[in-house]
Amino acid sequence: MKLTVQKRLAGDLLKCSPKKIRFDPARLEEIKEAITKKDVWRLISEGAISYRKTQETSRSRARVLQHQKSRGQRKGPGSRKGSKFSRVSRKTRWILRMRALRGLLKELKENKKITNETFRDVYTKTSGGYFRSRRHILLYLEEKQLIK
Repeated sequence: MKLTVQKRLAGDLLKCSPKKIRFDPARLEEIKEAITKKDVWRLISEGAISYRKTQETSRSRARVLQHQKSRGQRKGPGSRKGSKFSRVSRKTRWILRMRALRGLLKELKENKKITNETFRDVYTKTSGGYFRSRRHILLYLEEKQLIK
């Protein structure tokens, strides 16, 4: 009993390969008589014809990795590719540093820890790249005894 035409029609209707089409063994005679798409569609809706879904790639491992990355894991030196400036550009690093240093200076000035003249002097040095970090500014101010 050849049912290749029915398999092909069912494959067209279900948008899958004829190899995936499965027939109900108890209703083979009824399926054999179905020669139009409408007949086959009726049998599909009744459950006499179905198709087998293939195993697809599991996303469970991908979800675990995504969860770990959202928690900030997997960012160690072994996971990094590219130079340090390819991950965060020189310009971005400079901007972040300047914001931190200028924020510190503004805070010191507002709290009257430094005078306006000291503020202006250190601010220009900051813009010139003289200081490495906030700590470096504080060390400089203490060393020169400019902080109150």
